[in-house]
Amino acid sequence: MQKILIANRGEIALRIIKTCKALGIETIAIYSEADEGLPFVIEADQAFLIGPPPVNQSYLNVEKIIQIALAEKVDAIHPGYGFLSENAEFARRIHAAGIIFIGPNPDTIEKMGDKIISRQTMEKAGVPIVPGSNSGVVTVEAALALAETYGYPIMLKASGGGGGIGMVRCETEQALKNAFSSTKSRAKAYFGSDEVFVEKCIEGSRHIEVQIFGDDKGQIVSLFERDCSIQRRHQKVIEESPSPSLSTETRDKMLETAIKAGEAVGYKNAGTVEFIVDADENFYFLEMNTRLQVEHPVTEQITGIDLVEWQIEIAKGNELPLKQSEIKSVGHAMEFRLYAEDPVTFMPSPGTISELKWGNLDSVRIDYGYVEGSKVTPFYDPMIAKCIINGENREETLQKAAQFFNDLEISGIKTNAPLFVEILDDQDFSKGKYTTDFLKNKSLIKKQ
Repeated sequence: MQKILIANRGEIALRIIKTCKALGIETIAIYSEADEGLPFVIEADQAFLIGPPPVNQSYLNVEKIIQIALAEKVDAIHPGYGFLSENAEFARRIHAAGIIFIGPNPDTIEKMGDKIISRQTMEKAGVPIVPGSNSGVVTVEAALALAETYGYPIMLKASGGGGGIGMVRCETEQALKNAFSSTKSRAKAYFGSDEVFVEKCIEGSRHIEVQIFGDDKGQIVSLFERDCSIQRRHQKVIEESPSPSLSTETRDKMLETAIKAGEAVGYKNAGTVEFIVDADENFYFLEMNTRLQVEHPVTEQITGIDLVEWQIEIAKGNELPLKQSEIKSVGHAMEFRLYAEDPVTFMPSPGTISELKWGNLDSVRIDYGYVEGSKVTPFYDPMIAKCIINGENREETLQKAAQFFNDLEISGIKTNAPLFVEILDDQDFSKGKYTTDFLKNKSLIKKQ
């Protein structure tokens, strides 16, 4: 594999470029008019303007992406995460063009991308699932009947949804009535299908996921768990590993179950099995993400494994580089997603970064998409960088993180850095006592 086109942008494109450089692989970037001059465009060996800022005219332009790939005779395409990364038809088009798709096979992407089919598949494999409808709910009356069976609150979800999009928590019958039509419309707009389903809401829960990898020989391994419970709008903000709340017994059982989930679909390449965990450590399958996760650096820091390199090796048809017994977790790692957003309202804050000084980078890894002088536009997710901090244990990691965010200097835009300072100063978070409702329930910066 000599040349890879990266069908993505920002920090993940730059992250993939860095591994490719280390492996001696040539990289091709694509970029929109809004992203000209960003670090990933500069660092790639070649870069091609693909279109105007709107994603459907640029990063989702399948025809143009494949056209560039064929013209430049690339060996493979890496989709990163988001955009086309979980688009089965895109993967099929790449295969049909004689190009390697760095990810799982299209059938797996399609099956796991439909949340109803994935629930049915996991239940058949003996993986515990959250109580909910195992088929699409067509009418609001049917949704109300199911909600009555499970008890409120319930989650109304788009079958094709992911990343918190197309998901609404309904506390009452009236809330469900109000949300039903709009959720179906949003599902249609974002995912091309208005199919929705009802799922019981597990109160006081934690969101914990397991990184898995599979190869062509049918071997599947887990690379431990990540706790992703600190969220806003159902989207992750802080991730860490090991989880500070799991017992060894539950952790081991969860890792085994994640491998079972992968085996159920003959999983190949990088994937993540996500679980919801209740207060009694009962855990339930939530979804399987058939791609590299935003938070993959957490796993890289505790295992010392370059997951992008593994993706490339497996895409080439090679076996997994390590056996399960050879994969070790050492120390503790946390990832903080630094967004250009108002720390009170969580609304995006586009603009030019006039000053950006990271401070002391001891034990800190920065996966960035922007630099000082870069313009954060309103067209894409406003994540500036991922700040990954690791130490020998959780206490040391927390201390380093607090120091890092106190020293960070960034101006020209608003960011959620002040929120991280508040969270790191919170006693419950310091003790690892938090759930997915943490930001909603705490009197942090948003209520001051």
